[in-house]
Amino acid sequence: MDLNTPQPLLTSEPMVDPFGRTISYLRLSVTDRCDFRCVYCMSEHMTFLPKRDLLSLEELERLCGVFMTRGVRKIRLTGGEPLVRRGIMELIGNLGAHVKSGQLDELTITTNASQLSRFATDLYAAGVRRINVSIDTLEAEKFASITRWGRLHQVLDGITAALEAGLKVKLNTVALKGINDTEIPSMIEWAHGLGMDFTVIEVMPLGEVGENRMDNFLPLSELRETLSQRWTMEDLADRTGGPASYVRVRETGGRLGFITPLSNNFCEGCNRVRVSCTGQLYTCLGQEGSIELREPLRASLNNEALDQAINKAIGSKPKGHDFGIEGGKMTGGIARHMSETGG
Repeated sequence: MDLNTPQPLLTSEPMVDPFGRTISYLRLSVTDRCDFRCVYCMSEHMTFLPKRDLLSLEELERLCGVFMTRGVRKIRLTGGEPLVRRGIMELIGNLGAHVKSGQLDELTITTNASQLSRFATDLYAAGVRRINVSIDTLEAEKFASITRWGRLHQVLDGITAALEAGLKVKLNTVALKGINDTEIPSMIEWAHGLGMDFTVIEVMPLGEVGENRMDNFLPLSELRETLSQRWTMEDLADRTGGPASYVRVRETGGRLGFITPLSNNFCEGCNRVRVSCTGQLYTCLGQEGSIELREPLRASLNNEALDQAINKAIGSKPKGHDFGIEGGKMTGGIARHMSETGG
Protein backbone atom coordinates (compact mmCIF):
# COMPACT_ATOMS: atom_id res chain seq x y z
CA MET A 1 0.00 0.00 0.00
CA ASP A 2 1.39 3.43 -0.97
CA LEU A 3 1.16 5.81 1.97
CA ASN A 4 2.13 8.69 -0.33
CA THR A 5 -1.45 8.62 -1.61
CA PRO A 6 -3.43 8.55 1.64
CA GLN A 7 -7.15 7.92 1.77
CA PRO A 8 -9.47 10.81 2.66
CA LEU A 9 -9.40 11.84 6.30
CA LEU A 10 -11.91 13.64 8.44
CA THR A 11 -9.17 15.69 10.10
CA SER A 12 -5.43 16.03 10.29
CA GLU A 13 -5.47 17.81 13.64
CA PRO A 14 -3.00 16.66 16.31
CA MET A 15 -4.28 14.23 18.92
CA VAL A 16 -4.52 15.96 22.31
CA ASP A 17 -6.00 14.10 25.27
CA PRO A 18 -8.23 15.60 28.01
CA PHE A 19 -5.14 16.42 30.10
CA GLY A 20 -3.42 18.43 27.38
CA ARG A 21 -0.93 15.74 26.40
CA THR A 22 -0.17 15.58 22.67
CA ILE A 23 -0.02 12.02 21.34
CA SER A 24 2.97 11.63 19.02
CA TYR A 25 4.02 8.02 19.67
CA LEU A 26 2.33 4.82 18.48
CA ARG A 27 3.24 1.39 19.84
CA LEU A 28 1.86 -1.09 17.33
CA SER A 29 1.67 -4.82 18.03
CA VAL A 30 2.06 -6.88 14.86
CA THR A 31 1.42 -10.28 16.49
CA ASP A 32 0.45 -11.81 19.82
CA ARG A 33 2.73 -14.79 19.14
CA CYS A 34 6.17 -15.26 20.62
CA ASP A 35 8.85 -17.93 20.52
CA PHE A 36 9.45 -17.48 24.28
CA ARG A 37 7.08 -17.99 27.22
CA CYS A 38 8.54 -15.66 29.86
CA VAL A 39 7.15 -16.48 33.30
CA TYR A 40 6.06 -12.90 34.10
CA CYS A 41 4.49 -12.31 30.66
CA MET A 42 2.73 -15.48 29.46
CA SER A 43 1.35 -18.73 30.72
CA GLU A 44 3.30 -21.74 29.49
CA HIS A 45 0.42 -23.01 27.36
CA MET A 46 -0.88 -19.88 25.69
CA THR A 47 -3.90 -19.83 23.39
CA PHE A 48 -3.12 -17.44 20.59
CA LEU A 49 -5.55 -15.55 18.40
CA PRO A 50 -6.83 -17.07 15.16
CA LYS A 51 -4.92 -15.60 12.24
CA ARG A 52 -8.16 -14.29 10.71
CA ASP A 53 -8.55 -11.96 13.69
CA LEU A 54 -5.19 -10.29 13.09
CA LEU A 55 -4.86 -7.20 10.96
CA SER A 56 -3.07 -7.85 7.70
CA LEU A 57 0.25 -6.16 7.02
CA GLU A 58 -1.55 -3.84 4.60
CA GLU A 59 -4.07 -2.91 7.29
CA LEU A 60 -1.31 -2.27 9.82
CA GLU A 61 0.41 0.00 7.33
CA ARG A 62 -2.80 1.88 6.62
CA LEU A 63 -3.33 2.44 10.35
CA CYS A 64 0.19 3.83 10.65
CA GLY A 65 -0.56 6.21 7.80
CA VAL A 66 -3.64 7.54 9.58
CA PHE A 67 -1.74 8.04 12.83
CA MET A 68 1.10 9.79 11.02
CA THR A 69 -1.42 12.17 9.49
CA ARG A 70 -2.64 12.90 13.02
CA GLY A 71 0.83 13.83 14.27
CA VAL A 72 2.54 10.58 15.25
CA ARG A 73 6.28 11.01 14.74
CA LYS A 74 7.53 7.80 16.31
CA ILE A 75 6.34 4.23 15.79
CA ARG A 76 7.51 1.21 17.76
CA LEU A 77 6.64 -2.26 16.48
CA THR A 78 6.01 -4.76 19.25
CA GLY A 79 4.39 -8.13 19.90
CA GLY A 80 4.56 -10.87 21.12
CA GLU A 81 7.80 -11.08 19.20
CA PRO A 82 7.41 -8.88 16.11
CA LEU A 83 10.10 -10.60 14.06
CA VAL A 84 8.21 -13.92 14.04
CA ARG A 85 5.40 -12.33 11.97
CA ARG A 86 5.64 -13.68 8.44
CA GLY A 87 6.48 -10.96 5.92
CA ILE A 88 7.25 -8.40 8.64
CA MET A 89 10.20 -6.92 6.76
CA GLU A 90 7.83 -5.70 4.04
CA LEU A 91 5.96 -3.60 6.60
CA ILE A 92 9.20 -2.42 8.21
CA GLY A 93 10.62 -1.43 4.84
CA ASN A 94 7.51 0.53 3.88
CA LEU A 95 7.39 2.35 7.20
CA GLY A 96 11.13 2.93 7.12
CA ALA A 97 10.68 4.85 3.87
CA HIS A 98 8.82 7.48 5.89
CA VAL A 99 11.77 7.83 8.24
CA LYS A 100 14.00 8.44 5.23
CA SER A 101 11.53 10.99 3.83
CA GLY A 102 11.22 12.81 7.16
CA GLN A 103 7.54 12.04 7.75
CA LEU A 104 8.55 9.87 10.72
CA ASP A 105 11.28 10.79 13.19
CA GLU A 106 11.89 7.21 14.23
CA LEU A 107 10.86 3.61 13.63
CA THR A 108 11.93 1.27 16.42
CA ILE A 109 11.33 -2.31 17.50
CA THR A 110 11.07 -4.15 20.80
CA THR A 111 12.36 -7.71 20.42
CA ASN A 112 13.65 -10.67 22.39
CA ALA A 113 16.58 -10.79 19.91
CA SER A 114 15.95 -14.43 18.97
CA GLN A 115 15.62 -13.48 15.28
CA LEU A 116 18.14 -10.64 15.13
CA SER A 117 20.93 -12.69 13.61
CA ARG A 118 18.67 -13.06 10.55
CA PHE A 119 17.24 -9.57 10.41
CA ALA A 120 19.67 -7.04 11.91
CA THR A 121 21.28 -5.96 8.64
CA ASP A 122 17.91 -5.70 6.89
CA LEU A 123 16.48 -3.65 9.77
CA TYR A 124 19.26 -1.11 9.46
CA ALA A 125 18.86 -0.95 5.69
CA ALA A 126 15.13 -0.34 6.14
CA GLY A 127 15.72 2.75 8.29
CA VAL A 128 15.60 1.31 11.82
CA ARG A 129 18.38 2.81 13.93
CA ARG A 130 17.47 1.78 17.46
CA ILE A 131 15.97 -1.32 19.08
CA ASN A 132 15.01 -2.46 22.56
CA VAL A 133 15.97 -5.99 23.57
CA SER A 134 14.32 -7.76 26.50
CA ILE A 135 16.80 -9.88 28.44
CA ASP A 136 16.62 -10.78 32.13
CA THR A 137 19.79 -12.76 32.82
CA LEU A 138 23.15 -13.69 31.34
CA GLU A 139 23.16 -17.15 32.91
CA ALA A 140 22.10 -19.80 30.39
CA GLU A 141 20.20 -22.10 32.75
CA LYS A 142 18.40 -19.23 34.44
CA PHE A 143 17.56 -17.74 31.03
CA ALA A 144 15.97 -21.02 29.95
CA SER A 145 13.99 -21.10 33.21
CA ILE A 146 12.69 -17.52 32.89
CA THR A 147 11.84 -17.73 29.18
CA ARG A 148 10.82 -21.42 29.32
CA TRP A 149 11.63 -21.84 25.60
CA GLY A 150 14.52 -19.42 25.03
CA ARG A 151 18.20 -20.11 24.48
CA LEU A 152 20.66 -17.48 25.70
CA HIS A 153 23.30 -18.02 23.01
CA GLN A 154 20.72 -17.25 20.32
CA VAL A 155 19.88 -13.93 21.99
CA LEU A 156 23.52 -12.95 22.55
CA ASP A 157 24.32 -13.74 18.91
CA GLY A 158 21.38 -11.55 17.92
CA ILE A 159 22.59 -8.64 20.05
CA THR A 160 26.07 -8.95 18.53
CA ALA A 161 24.57 -8.94 15.03
CA ALA A 162 22.54 -5.82 15.86
CA LEU A 163 25.58 -3.93 17.13
CA GLU A 164 27.65 -4.99 14.14
CA ALA A 165 24.88 -3.81 11.81
CA GLY A 166 25.05 -0.34 13.39
CA LEU A 167 21.87 -0.52 15.46
CA LYS A 168 21.81 1.24 18.81
CA VAL A 169 20.63 -1.29 21.40
CA LYS A 170 18.89 -0.63 24.71
CA LEU A 171 18.43 -3.59 27.04
CA ASN A 172 15.28 -3.97 29.16
CA THR A 173 15.42 -6.19 32.24
CA VAL A 174 12.52 -7.04 34.54
CA ALA A 175 13.80 -7.02 38.12
CA LEU A 176 12.85 -10.34 39.73
CA LYS A 177 13.54 -10.70 43.44
CA GLY A 178 15.29 -13.93 44.24
CA ILE A 179 15.91 -14.65 40.56
CA ASN A 180 18.06 -12.01 38.86
CA ASP A 181 18.38 -9.20 41.44
CA THR A 182 21.96 -10.00 42.44
CA GLU A 183 22.98 -10.30 38.79
CA ILE A 184 21.71 -6.90 37.65
CA PRO A 185 24.92 -4.95 38.52
CA SER A 186 27.06 -7.24 36.37
CA MET A 187 24.50 -7.03 33.55
CA ILE A 188 24.70 -3.23 33.69
CA GLU A 189 28.50 -3.33 33.51
CA TRP A 190 28.35 -5.71 30.55
CA ALA A 191 25.81 -3.58 28.69
CA HIS A 192 27.60 -0.29 29.31
CA GLY A 193 30.89 -1.87 28.29
CA LEU A 194 29.38 -2.54 24.87
CA GLY A 195 27.83 0.93 24.60
CA MET A 196 24.27 -0.21 25.30
CA ASP A 197 21.78 1.63 27.51
CA PHE A 198 20.16 -0.46 30.24
CA THR A 199 16.68 -0.09 31.76
CA VAL A 200 15.28 -1.97 34.75
CA ILE A 201 11.51 -2.55 35.00
CA GLU A 202 9.27 -3.54 37.89
CA VAL A 203 6.94 -6.52 37.43
CA MET A 204 3.45 -5.44 36.30
CA PRO A 205 0.11 -7.18 37.01
CA LEU A 206 -0.80 -7.98 33.41
CA GLY A 207 -2.52 -11.28 32.58
CA GLU A 208 -2.69 -14.60 34.40
CA VAL A 209 0.69 -16.29 34.19
CA GLY A 210 0.35 -19.09 36.75
CA GLU A 211 2.76 -17.35 39.11
CA ASN A 212 2.34 -15.05 42.13
CA ARG A 213 4.12 -11.94 40.94
CA MET A 214 4.47 -10.55 44.47
CA ASP A 215 6.85 -13.40 45.24
CA ASN A 216 9.32 -11.86 42.82
CA PHE A 217 8.45 -8.16 43.09
CA LEU A 218 11.48 -5.95 43.72
CA PRO A 219 10.82 -2.23 44.31
CA LEU A 220 13.34 -0.35 42.20
CA SER A 221 13.88 2.10 45.05
CA GLU A 222 15.60 -0.79 46.85
CA LEU A 223 17.62 -1.71 43.77
CA ARG A 224 18.69 1.89 43.25
CA GLU A 225 19.84 2.12 46.86
CA THR A 226 21.91 -1.03 46.38
CA LEU A 227 23.43 0.29 43.16
CA SER A 228 24.21 3.67 44.74
CA GLN A 229 26.49 1.91 47.23
CA ARG A 230 28.48 0.61 44.28
CA TRP A 231 28.40 3.49 41.79
CA THR A 232 27.89 7.23 41.50
CA MET A 233 24.58 7.84 39.74
CA GLU A 234 23.88 11.29 38.33
CA ASP A 235 20.26 12.16 37.56
CA LEU A 236 19.59 13.06 33.92
CA ALA A 237 16.91 15.37 32.58
CA ASP A 238 16.27 12.98 29.65
CA ARG A 239 12.54 12.63 29.05
CA THR A 240 10.80 10.96 26.14
CA GLY A 241 7.21 11.20 27.39
CA GLY A 242 7.72 7.61 28.48
CA PRO A 243 7.83 5.91 31.85
CA ALA A 244 11.57 5.81 32.50
CA SER A 245 13.68 8.10 34.64
CA TYR A 246 17.39 8.08 33.78
CA VAL A 247 20.75 8.39 35.47
CA ARG A 248 24.31 8.38 34.20
CA VAL A 249 26.57 5.88 35.95
CA ARG A 250 29.80 7.82 36.36
CA GLU A 251 32.03 4.77 36.67
CA THR A 252 30.75 3.05 33.51
CA GLY A 253 29.78 6.14 31.52
CA GLY A 254 26.51 4.47 30.52
CA ARG A 255 22.86 5.45 30.87
CA LEU A 256 20.61 3.55 33.26
CA GLY A 257 16.83 3.79 33.31
CA PHE A 258 14.24 2.88 35.94
CA ILE A 259 10.59 2.09 35.10
CA THR A 260 8.48 1.96 38.26
CA PRO A 261 4.79 1.28 37.53
CA LEU A 262 4.06 0.03 41.05
CA SER A 263 6.31 2.03 43.35
CA ASN A 264 6.15 5.40 41.55
CA ASN A 265 3.48 6.33 38.97
CA PHE A 266 5.04 7.56 35.72
CA CYS A 267 2.05 8.76 33.67
CA GLU A 268 2.21 12.54 33.87
CA GLY A 269 3.94 13.08 30.53
CA CYS A 270 2.43 10.16 28.60
CA ASN A 271 2.55 10.81 24.85
CA ARG A 272 1.59 7.39 23.52
CA VAL A 273 -1.16 4.99 22.57
CA ARG A 274 -1.05 1.28 21.84
CA VAL A 275 -2.78 -0.65 19.07
CA SER A 276 -3.02 -4.43 19.29
CA CYS A 277 -2.55 -6.77 16.37
CA THR A 278 -6.35 -7.10 16.18
CA GLY A 279 -6.91 -3.36 15.96
CA GLN A 280 -7.83 -2.58 19.57
CA LEU A 281 -6.67 0.92 20.46
CA TYR A 282 -5.56 1.08 24.11
CA THR A 283 -4.95 4.56 25.46
CA CYS A 284 -3.35 3.21 28.65
CA LEU A 285 -1.34 0.06 29.34
CA GLY A 286 -2.86 -0.20 32.82
CA GLN A 287 -6.54 0.33 31.99
CA GLU A 288 -9.11 -1.99 30.42
CA GLY A 289 -10.71 0.63 28.17
CA SER A 290 -10.19 0.31 24.42
CA ILE A 291 -11.71 1.31 21.10
CA GLU A 292 -12.21 -1.07 18.18
CA LEU A 293 -10.44 0.08 15.00
CA ARG A 294 -10.68 -3.11 12.96
CA GLU A 295 -14.35 -2.68 12.05
CA PRO A 296 -14.09 0.88 10.72
CA LEU A 297 -10.79 -0.03 9.07
CA ARG A 298 -12.40 -2.87 7.12
CA ALA A 299 -15.76 -1.17 6.53
CA SER A 300 -14.51 1.37 4.02
CA LEU A 301 -11.41 2.64 2.24
CA ASN A 302 -12.56 6.07 3.38
CA ASN A 303 -10.88 6.80 6.72
CA GLU A 304 -13.62 9.00 8.16
CA ALA A 305 -15.08 6.38 10.53
CA LEU A 306 -11.59 5.29 11.51
CA ASP A 307 -10.63 8.85 12.31
CA GLN A 308 -13.76 9.33 14.41
CA ALA A 309 -12.94 6.17 16.40
CA ILE A 310 -9.45 7.51 17.10
CA ASN A 311 -10.91 10.83 18.25
CA LYS A 312 -13.24 9.00 20.64
CA ALA A 313 -10.35 7.02 22.09
CA ILE A 314 -8.09 10.03 22.59
CA GLY A 315 -10.97 11.89 24.22
CA SER A 316 -11.28 9.13 26.81
CA LYS A 317 -7.57 8.67 27.56
CA PRO A 318 -7.21 8.40 31.36
CA LYS A 319 -4.77 10.40 33.44
CA GLY A 320 -2.85 7.26 34.37
CA HIS A 321 -2.84 3.59 35.24
CA ASP A 322 -4.21 2.01 38.42
CA PHE A 323 -1.30 -0.34 39.20
CA GLY A 324 -0.28 -0.34 42.83
CA ILE A 325 0.39 -2.37 45.97
CA GLU A 326 -1.99 -2.57 48.91
CA GLY A 327 -1.94 -4.98 51.82
CA GLY A 328 0.98 -6.86 50.33
CA LYS A 329 -0.90 -7.51 47.07
CA MET A 330 -0.73 -6.00 43.61
CA THR A 331 -3.79 -3.93 42.72
CA GLY A 332 -5.18 -2.58 39.48
CA GLY A 333 -4.35 -5.78 37.59
CA ILE A 334 -5.41 -6.25 33.97
CA ALA A 335 -6.71 -9.55 32.59
CA ARG A 336 -5.07 -9.23 29.18
CA HIS A 337 -1.47 -10.35 28.73
CA MET A 338 1.28 -7.95 27.71
CA SER A 339 1.66 -9.92 24.49
CA GLU A 340 -1.96 -9.13 23.62
CA THR A 341 -1.61 -5.42 24.32
CA GLY A 342 1.78 -5.00 22.74
CA GLY A 343 4.91 -4.47 24.84
